[in-house]
Amino acid sequence: MKSEISNEQKIYLQNIQKRKYWILVAQISLLLLLLFIWEVSVEKEYLNGFIFSSPSRVIQCFYSMLKDQSIFLHVGITLLETMISFLLIMFLTVAAGVLLWWFQTLADILDPYLVVLNSLPKSALAPILIVWLGNNMKTIIITSISIAVFGSILNLYNGFMKVDPERLMLIRTLGGTKTDCLRLAVIPSCIPLFISLMKVSIGLSLVGVIIGEFLAARAGLGYLIIYGSQVFKMDWVMMSIIILCLIAMLLYKLLHILEKYAVKNM
Repeated sequence: MKSEISNEQKIYLQNIQKRKYWILVAQISLLLLLLFIWEVSVEKEYLNGFIFSSPSRVIQCFYSMLKDQSIFLHVGITLLETMISFLLIMFLTVAAGVLLWWFQTLADILDPYLVVLNSLPKSALAPILIVWLGNNMKTIIITSISIAVFGSILNLYNGFMKVDPERLMLIRTLGGTKTDCLRLAVIPSCIPLFISLMKVSIGLSLVGVIIGEFLAARAGLGYLIIYGSQVFKMDWVMMSIIILCLIAMLLYKLLHILEKYAVKNM
């Protein structure tokens, strides 16, 4: 039988829902206020519309690119590069994390190199990658991977090493192998950490793709930003930045839903 909810619990839940509702209203209101101030400032010439653009100009620019369908090309390429980079980052993170956990000596040898590579400004590598790999999508994807993968590997490996040693000892006492320890204890314990790394890595993947598109692209939102700034088409720049914000929010929301689903089924 389902237990009845008391009046106090109902009031508490209603207050939580009201708080969420008013936070959402405040967030939307703040956004609309900022857009209104931006539009009015350009209209009243407090801001130079040629340099700062305006919401109405951004909408017109988006509509014109929507009509000739060029916006789908740029958004699609950026999304494709981001998803490929993200999937490769997650694969390399898991593979390297398991490898380092399995071979402790190898982990001790590679630890300082991973720390240095994680600390290295990755934008400095992009020009070198262009020389090595050429001006193509491969360079953009590798640039994106280099930004997130080393930090993800270190974090996942540290999570593996913090698994309850008594749980591992119990598995070994019952005749379990190292594979059993990995399968039954290490990986299940680190699922929340892995999902958190996914939420961080998806944003870093998008950042890396944009950096790569600044230097080695003929299409994509990063290309629109850098080309628009060079020819002073600031409508392209602002529109691309807004679309990137929406993409980042959407990807983060999808991973947040995945996290709730994973936690619910653990």
